[in-house]
Amino acid sequence: MSERKGIFGNLGLLFKFRQKVRTSGGVHGRGPITHVIIMDGTLSSLEPGFETNAGLTYRLCSEAAQGANMLVRYEAGIQWRNWRDTMGVIEGRGINQQIRRVYGALASRYRPGDRIFLFGYSRGAYAVRSLSGLIDMLGLLRADQATERNIRTAYRHYQTAPHTRAAQEFTKAHCHEPIEIAFLGVWDTVAAVGLHMPIVWRYSSVFHEFHTHMPARCVKNVYHALAYHERRRAYAPVLFETNPEAKGQVLRQMWFRGSHGDIGGQLSGNNPERRLSNTTLVWMLDKAEAAGLELPKGWRMRYLADPHGPSVGMNRGWGKFFWLRQKRAAKQDPSEVLHPSIRS
Repeated sequence: MSERKGIFGNLGLLFKFRQKVRTSGGVHGRGPITHVIIMDGTLSSLEPGFETNAGLTYRLCSEAAQGANMLVRYEAGIQWRNWRDTMGVIEGRGINQQIRRVYGALASRYRPGDRIFLFGYSRGAYAVRSLSGLIDMLGLLRADQATERNIRTAYRHYQTAPHTRAAQEFTKAHCHEPIEIAFLGVWDTVAAVGLHMPIVWRYSSVFHEFHTHMPARCVKNVYHALAYHERRRAYAPVLFETNPEAKGQVLRQMWFRGSHGDIGGQLSGNNPERRLSNTTLVWMLDKAEAAGLELPKGWRMRYLADPHGPSVGMNRGWGKFFWLRQKRAAKQDPSEVLHPSIRS
């Protein structure tokens, strides 16, 4: 592919993809339900051949949900449908609306004893981490209280002052008793939630900051796959910090070979074998399965993984124009580990 074709081919994808919410699965009986929520990165898609690791996780979980008590929800990242969406995509608008939408959908179906699994990539990782923080600090609305007004009120408390008396009274009146999230798995969380393009990324913003970089206390297992060789400042990672108050919580952040796109599987149709990306996909799904997520039998055989496989790199398409670069600082927290492929 020529450089010209690579750049304009990527631009064409911006208009091809549309924002999508996909749901699958159902309730078959009176037993507990497994809720799987997957939030993808900016301009992500379920277009065949263009799925990220988050998209492939959705497809796999959808298959597992057939005939099981499992509800799977996939949220594509912000999409560029036409020129009117330009500033919204650049600035990352819509992340708050998306978090509220997912929170409301979960609240309307959750019942005590259900299990919750959360996955996210890139900007979707930021969103799903915020969702877990909302549930931890405010609680999850009871189904009969999951009105649009209450959803907005809960989110407003979370954004502004989650520890006030008013917030606590709201939780007591409208939310479940504290619940547990079984698993939170994210691929390379980034701070800028808008469009990652040269110059433009500087206008991307975070419409609310995390209250803390520590994982939500209500999450039992937390896993974060990180790109060791990513250098573009537009993709600066947001790492977890160990939470001393989260007794019994498992937190593991693994640094893998490759760039941001390699770790999340956002390859734009390049590197179709995706063996490096499959390494982080299989690693994450292994951890989720160990935490109790049901997956189809023999699922690992579908994804040929090689931690030494070819990288999509940082210079395809627009990538070469991200001139501001900086080496990522690894091993700043006890939870961080270098994958053996880096050490070897």
